[in-house]
Amino acid sequence: MMKRILMSRLLHSQTSTARLFNGRSLSTGSNRVDDPLKSEGTETPNVKPPSNEKVLVLGGNGFVGSHICKEALERGLTVSSFSRSGRSSLKGSWAESVVWHQGDLLSPDSLKDSLIGVNSVISCVGGFGSNSYMYKINGTTNINAVKAAKEQGVKRFVFVSAADFGLVNYLLRGYYEGKRATEEELMTELPHGGVILRPGFIHGTRQVGSIKLPLSVIGAPLEMILKHAKVLTAIPLVGPLLIPPVHVTSVAKVAVSAATDPTFPHGIIDVYSILQHSQQKSA
Repeated sequence: MMKRILMSRLLHSQTSTARLFNGRSLSTGSNRVDDPLKSEGTETPNVKPPSNEKVLVLGGNGFVGSHICKEALERGLTVSSFSRSGRSSLKGSWAESVVWHQGDLLSPDSLKDSLIGVNSVISCVGGFGSNSYMYKINGTTNINAVKAAKEQGVKRFVFVSAADFGLVNYLLRGYYEGKRATEEELMTELPHGGVILRPGFIHGTRQVGSIKLPLSVIGAPLEMILKHAKVLTAIPLVGPLLIPPVHVTSVAKVAVSAATDPTFPHGIIDVYSILQHSQQKSA
């Protein structure tokens, strides 16, 4: 009798071990699960299965735009990007989940196909150069996008603009005139669905070719100090220069919330409100 019991337990133990191997439940003494598709040093966000809600990111292959794409994917949204260069050169499995469109916002007809089925648009398009160029890239292109989105029935449009920096506004006149012209157009075309984000200096790790620029080395300490010193911005001339920087992930989080949350306030969201909204738990 004892021999039969021992044989029965031995067979049960072998069957359980086989199930562990076949079901990949074998533990090596830690809780780590190795993913053969994830390489060391590659940022891989927790991408959820896509939902029916579709977000189009204008300039999704740039510094701010790429973070917005990743944030939207992490929330389970269907994400597409539109830019002059098309597909992002940035590495990461997240890029495989984005639909990349190539076109030119100076030719607004090239945007129409990308707007099919889109619920909301987030624009990060902008740049520097001569005053005429800056107005064109920060103003004309975005104004074209706002008009095209309105024609296609898009109800929510988020524009990543810029905070006022006093004298800097004059030095970069074309940049700010273009931004403000877009803001005016957005509030005219989508008064209840337009959201304008006005961050200051956006910091984080910026990829320029093969070089990574650690902008947070300067930006993070300044943000920690200046976000509690709003009163200083009222100082004549130099006050606007004391607007706190904001991390790129904070901008991305707020941009996606503004594009998808119907309770998010429309209109202008300044840097202090961006910092506040970024601390709220996303849906």
